[in-house]
Parts: sequence; C-alpha cells; structure tokens
Amino acid sequence: MEVKIAGTAADISKCWDVLLVLRPHLEKEKFVDTVLEMMSEGYQLAYIEEDGKAASAIGFRYQQFLYIGKHFYIDDLVSLPETRGKGYAGRLLDYVHDLAREKGYRYVALDSGHHRFNAHRLYLNKGYNITAHHFVKQL
Repeated sequence: MEVKIAGTAADISKCWDVLLVLRPHLEKEKFVDTVLEMMSEGYQLAYIEEDGKAASAIGFRYQQFLYIGKHFYIDDLVSLPETRGKGYAGRLLDYVHDLAREKGYRYVALDSGHHRFNAHRLYLNKGYNITAHHFVKQL
C-alpha cells in the first residue's frame, strides 16, 4: 500500500476521479491548475494508486493557530466507492500523522460534513475527537 506524493500535473490528473467523488462541483479543465496553485500555497496531495489512477487521496496543509499551534489540516480525504474497505483512507491518515510527528506537531485537524457517517467512524477509530462546529458565511 504505497503512498505517493503528487508532484506533477500527471500525478494530479490521476487524482481527478477520486477527488470528484468528494468535490462534485469541481471543473475538470480547471482541476490541475487549481491544485498546482494550492500547492504553491502549501497544499500537499498524496494518494494510493490502483490500476494507474488514484483509488484514495488525501490533501493537507501546514497551519498554525494560537489555540492549537503548528499542525496539519486535512482538506480532502476520499476513496473511490469501489475501493472502500481496503484500508486506503486509514493508511493515508497514518501517513499524515507520521509526517506531523516527524515535524514535531502535536495535532492533525479536519472538518467533515455532518452526513459522512462512515468517515466519522474512521476518524473516531483513529483517535480523533469532535471538538467544534465549523461555521461558514457565504458572501
């Protein structure tokens, strides 16, 4: 179960199908450029490949806040429906946890939609706690 880091446009393209599952509003013609721009701002994209494309992917970035200090924030974590149950998402979480430990960070944080019950089970099993509600105001 090798974790690969997307470093090229071709790598990012391999992640299109899986990220579309989580982010159906994305436009294919803008996807690679958007991810490349995000990478210039610190976003990292890791994935586990099956049959030449990403079966599961995780997008994360470094952040620092007064209340939690230096940490990784997970923007995206998703597996293709047909590859769920193979442990890929858990392996990607472990990858980010290990990377955070190597950097001396004490936390990894994420937000999850209230309706994503299977994801919540994974997070709770991995030791995450529900600590807040996330509010967004559309302008």
